[in-house]
Amino acid sequence: MTTARKTTTVFLTILCALLLTILGLTERWPAWIWATLAALLVVVPAAAMKIAAARRGPVPVVFEEQLTAPPVERTDCQVSQVALPSLWEDYDFVFSATVRWYLVESPGRAPVLNPAGLAAETVLNRARALTEKREPGLASLVQHELGGLLSRMFPDTTGQLQAMAENVSLTLRPQDQERLDRLAKVRKDKAVWEHQRTYEQSKRQYLGEDVLKDTGSAVVWWLAKNDEHVEKTVADLGLLAQLTSAANDSEIPERLQELLSPPQYDEPVPSDAFAGSPEHRSAADHLSDLFESMGFPEEDPRRAMLAAQFAHLIKEQNRYETAEEVLRRFAPPEPEDDAA
Repeated sequence: MTTARKTTTVFLTILCALLLTILGLTERWPAWIWATLAALLVVVPAAAMKIAAARRGPVPVVFEEQLTAPPVERTDCQVSQVALPSLWEDYDFVFSATVRWYLVESPGRAPVLNPAGLAAETVLNRARALTEKREPGLASLVQHELGGLLSRMFPDTTGQLQAMAENVSLTLRPQDQERLDRLAKVRKDKAVWEHQRTYEQSKRQYLGEDVLKDTGSAVVWWLAKNDEHVEKTVADLGLLAQLTSAANDSEIPERLQELLSPPQYDEPVPSDAFAGSPEHRSAADHLSDLFESMGFPEEDPRRAMLAAQFAHLIKEQNRYETAEEVLRRFAPPEPEDDAA
């Protein structure tokens, strides 16, 4: 430092001497001025150096070297196929990742014997705190959540290192995924079935309590369906009367009995088949007349289907015996298979 200061002083002195020499030659100074300037150029720099040294004091000889901080050393390890609990019991996630960590200097503490195990434990505890609150069916979404959660360095419980995770993978076992797919399919099928059942119940309620409540309601409903064919509605009055009577398990009013047309049979029937007055005929007899008038012969499978629906409507009216009679006559149970 002293050598540099001296060099600077000599350089400035020489520079000033050159400038004064040029100025003196240009102005043609006398000889005594040249002598005075020479003396000042020797005395002034020496005095300035002496005064500066006295003010600053002794210059330290040794300087400590400024060193940069050493680079942080990071290491990593692999964690593969670790089971982590989910929100549902017995449905575990399968976790894999690359765990990275670096040691934190902690004077006065015992050294870390197994930093890899401590870092893996830290990462798994953080991952478990999230997965045990998530449903197993959301594995792909939870994987991205873990990727964000574990992407930052986090200190362990002892404070001796900080750890994070990369390349996070979260899946389900194939058997559990298959079970979840089946459960989802069953839930969807159940929802569809419940909607269909609600629709059928609403339709039966509409037919039983509104359309087929009595013959007049049935006629109005049929006329609304065939508003351009009034003659057809009038021609079907007998059919509607029989339909209403069968649905409500009641007798056809006398004022409408004359509208009934006797059913046509291809084969002769016994003379006592219609013995007695119409008031003594059963609901099954009326329903049979209805099927015949609709053009459904004995072998037509639609008879059994419609009879089952009418039986259900009759049961809703608390006429269980009549409903059983209709089922026995038109939709008898199938015989059991002896071989089975």
